[in-house]
Amino acid sequence: QVQLVESGGGLVQPVVSLRLSCAVSRTIFSTFPMAWYRQAPGKQRELVARISSGGTTTYVDSVKGRFTISRDNAKKMVYLQMNSLKPEDTAVYYCNTVSSGWAWGQGTQVTVSS
Repeated sequence: QVQLVESGGGLVQPVVSLRLSCAVSRTIFSTFPMAWYRQAPGKQRELVARISSGGTTTYVDSVKGRFTISRDNAKKMVYLQMNSLKPEDTAVYYCNTVSSGWAWGQGTQVTVSS
């Protein structure tokens, strides 16, 4: 059973930055395209950033230019650098494969409020 453990969230003011981390407990990790998702209160979970096994990244328009996804295959980690945070970025953030094929972790809460 693969475990996904997200961390790094918090309560921050607008414009501040956060870096989220996701630890993956799986022997073979590097071949999987990975993604960060978020779920805001009352809304469906959405994919906001994805990274291929080769490092190619794509983003949803609402975070493009502000968020950066990266991965460290040796450490089995996925990161999400979030800059210029906005109140509408408030959500629980999760990582998973692009096909969301693994069991979801507990997520990490990000709250952006002045």
